Amino acid sequence: MINRRSLLRTSGVVAATGALASAAPAAAGAEPPPELPTGNPLVEQRADPFITPPTNGMYYLTGSVPEYDRVVVRGASTLDGLASARERTIWCRPESGAMGGYIWAPELHRIDGRWYVYFAAGDADEPFRIRTYVLESPNADPRASGWVLRGQMVTAWDTFTLDATTFAHRGKRYFLWAQSEPGIATNSNLYIAEMASPLALKTAPVRIATPTLPWEVQGFKVNEGPAVLVRNGRVFVTFSASATDARYCMGLLTADENANLLDARSWTKSPSPVFTTHAPTSQYGPGHNSFTTVGATDVLVHHSRDYRDITGDPLFDPNRHTRVQRLHWNADGTPSFGVPVGRGGPIVRLSPVDSPSLVVRHYEYRLRVDGNVRDVADSQFRFVPGFLGAGTVAVQSVNFPDRYVRVDSDAIRIDPYEDTDAYGRAASFVRVPGLAEGPAVSLRVGADTYLAHDTGRFVVSTPGNDREARRRATFRLD
Repeated sequence: MINRRSLLRTSGVVAATGALASAAPAAAGAEPPPELPTGNPLVEQRADPFITPPTNGMYYLTGSVPEYDRVVVRGASTLDGLASARERTIWCRPESGAMGGYIWAPELHRIDGRWYVYFAAGDADEPFRIRTYVLESPNADPRASGWVLRGQMVTAWDTFTLDATTFAHRGKRYFLWAQSEPGIATNSNLYIAEMASPLALKTAPVRIATPTLPWEVQGFKVNEGPAVLVRNGRVFVTFSASATDARYCMGLLTADENANLLDARSWTKSPSPVFTTHAPTSQYGPGHNSFTTVGATDVLVHHSRDYRDITGDPLFDPNRHTRVQRLHWNADGTPSFGVPVGRGGPIVRLSPVDSPSLVVRHYEYRLRVDGNVRDVADSQFRFVPGFLGAGTVAVQSVNFPDRYVRVDSDAIRIDPYEDTDAYGRAASFVRVPGLAEGPAVSLRVGADTYLAHDTGRFVVSTPGNDREARRRATFRLD
């Protein structure tokens, strides 16, 4: 039997969730489809991660390695498979001259039947003379040999240039990147241009973002790492800002999908960051993201560290890990990023069968059932081993992982863990197949009582054989 108290005393969340299979009852209800990664982080020591959309049944991952000396690619048929997939080096920097310095942030794109990698590189004798270069491969598999260096991506100025991405929209292909523009006292701004080919620009660059807000100028004045997602009638561009320590964060630009993307007036910057350090989950400096999909589900890919304090230059701290989590959407069609989730297993949201458009969430630590939850992390939970031993589960808050769902007389709350028998009894449940729908789940509290939805409240009820009451005590896992 799992010694739950000792696990918690040592912050053993990973060990606890890993042991769930042996601790949960055999008839614990159907698990969500194993499509999103079941562990976090996905790959350690891979910063600036880029995962392709599924291509011919495969996902491909590239990113910065701690040595900043090469471009690597790994592939797998699932996101989870990338964690253990063999990694192959497709290009190494030369020993001298141009591109012999730091190699940063490669991105892998399939364009017109060929693969391209856009990456930033410094020179051997001037490693911070960063410019953007491109590799090309005719092969179907980007892990194969045969990559050819096609040279530098030429922009309007021969200045510090990095973090290039590309996307197609309305019959045009665009290049989007970060660069230091002469005459502007910033480290880097964001620019967009139409492409003539995967190797050259067609139009002059248009500046669409400059770091001016307080959260963009911490340590350095930085807008970098753009990533594009076209959804719900809009073009969304996420980007990263400030120094690469715990102050690193993500912002959001938005344009109407019918707008002229080469007109700076088409773009609106959100006034606050959309994804930031979250100390309760021990995630610091999240950023430099990309997007991929699993079926119809959008997936956020990013890096962050598990600790705040860094010795020396954060650029050379190797522990920016690749992480993957679901991207949710608000009712108004805007993305809802939540918080960077900590180490652990699968994350779920619970929707009552009687009101499938609603979800269980906590507000001021008290549980209720709501719709259009913009603070998506308030509605995310993990099932972990219960406090009463085999056959029980606990429901852990994702954004406050030291708190668990607990029945507290007339209220159901998420409360900090206490090493007491009373807490263990109040925060342990038996998870069974849904009373009203087998693939869903029900959480039994006592001999015949269950957690249930009651007109927006989250309560303990005795459904018996009443059909509607059994529906209210049944939850689908999203």
